[in-house]
Amino acid sequence: MQKKRWRKLGFLRRVLTCAIALISLVALFSAHLHLFFPPSQVSMLPDPYKLPTQHEIQYQKLSRERSWIQPHLSKAPLPALKLDGANRSLESNKLWKPPPNRDFTPCVEPTSSYLAPQESRGYLLVHTNGGLNQMRAGICDMVAVARIINATLVVPELDKRSFWQDTSNFSDVFDEDYFITALANDVKIIRKLPKELMIATRAVKHFRSWSGIDYYEQEIASLWDDYQVIRAAKSDSRLANNNLPPDIQKLRCRACYEALRFSPRIEAMGKLLVDRMRSYGPYIALHLRYEKDMLAFSGCTHDLSIEEANELTAIRENTSYWKVKDIDSTEQRAKGYCPLTPKEVGIFLRALGFPPTTPIYIAAGEIYGGDSRMADITSVFPILMKKEKLATVEELDPFINHASQMAALDYIVSVESDIFIPSYSGNMARAVEGHRRFLGHRKTISPDRKLLVRIFDKVANGTMKEGKKLSSRIIEMHKRRQGSPRKRKGPISGTKGTDRFRSEEAFYVNPLPDCLCQKESTENENITTAVIR
Repeated sequence: MQKKRWRKLGFLRRVLTCAIALISLVALFSAHLHLFFPPSQVSMLPDPYKLPTQHEIQYQKLSRERSWIQPHLSKAPLPALKLDGANRSLESNKLWKPPPNRDFTPCVEPTSSYLAPQESRGYLLVHTNGGLNQMRAGICDMVAVARIINATLVVPELDKRSFWQDTSNFSDVFDEDYFITALANDVKIIRKLPKELMIATRAVKHFRSWSGIDYYEQEIASLWDDYQVIRAAKSDSRLANNNLPPDIQKLRCRACYEALRFSPRIEAMGKLLVDRMRSYGPYIALHLRYEKDMLAFSGCTHDLSIEEANELTAIRENTSYWKVKDIDSTEQRAKGYCPLTPKEVGIFLRALGFPPTTPIYIAAGEIYGGDSRMADITSVFPILMKKEKLATVEELDPFINHASQMAALDYIVSVESDIFIPSYSGNMARAVEGHRRFLGHRKTISPDRKLLVRIFDKVANGTMKEGKKLSSRIIEMHKRRQGSPRKRKGPISGTKGTDRFRSEEAFYVNPLPDCLCQKESTENENITTAVIR
């Protein structure tokens, strides 16, 4: 009997010991759990026996899809560091602050002497050439040419034979109805040539580049004596940048910035992309022109492999309408004629003071070299977004196989960005810069590539390091390259002929003074009026 009692007592001791050990283990596990997860998150840990709701499934899917863009944020600064945080906030405000617009506003209304379109002398057919922005500028110039020669403009034909092989028609890219009605008081525009003139003999002309009004009023208008239809074989750079009548310059601006809207479908998708970028905060639109066609055309092979350089050379040699074939890449880069590489852009942005959390929209097609070429900038600025990451496959499907329509989406997001930075001064960079000037001189930082490549080479060979000294130098270089108001630059001194026109700043890069006027406020008997000059 005594033995039984001791056995029971021993058993109870063992049970008690096990219970104490179990309680200790639970306490130890709880301590570790709070160490790795904040208390607020412990209560949120999922119940392994509870199925997630449909809302939770969608949220988890979205989180997985976008997890790569979430920046690593450090803990909130301690109270002792609040002043440093305030300084950072001031620096951030300075980074995003637009340049002063000095009260310049659009002034594109025609003068009092401007007349409605006179009776048409014939029809102007236009074959545009180049990519989206080259075609846009050409279309607007041809509106002006139609006015000068008193022609009925047939809705221009878009280029379907260029490098991009885009089959889009005018109405696929632009709002055709609005284009016709918006310019009704300037030029008569029709959708198609009348049937009776379809087989009529046409005067096919390559209009002379950068021509003035006399050329069109005399040489081209004289063709109406023998022809009812004139066909412009090309549209790019066919009208002078300067020294045209004020009403013609204003018409070019009305055509470009008011009449030539994108199609409703493109406008809607562009707005959606802008809204989604805005959800990340103020953003930079980076026109990263590091694409195969640009590298092949410009002959820029810096930092590329021999195989890649050979591929680009072969593309250039096999593209018949690219006239220059033999290009020295080193010389091109030294002159500032090459687009900055993704790595160089990363150094540039960091030197300007942009933090890693800066949202950046990549306005470009496929980057040459893909993700491996983007690795250097992605590692520093992880919130890099593109159309393909902001929109679903279904949303982009109507545009995906049309280069001009995809470029139009990039154009919209770029024009609406807080800061626009082009890595190369190509057609899109110039068009976006001009449009942003017209809309109030929105901040556009234009990298000085010629000076920058010297700095980048020093960083690469170790004679200069990234830091305050390099940052101060790059910031100083770009103080006057941020899109503030200034008059359009004229030709380089000493240049003649075509080179003289080529050296001018293009009309659509900077529509000041022709289409932007400065308002002055004057007070007279407590009434404020605006004086335009």
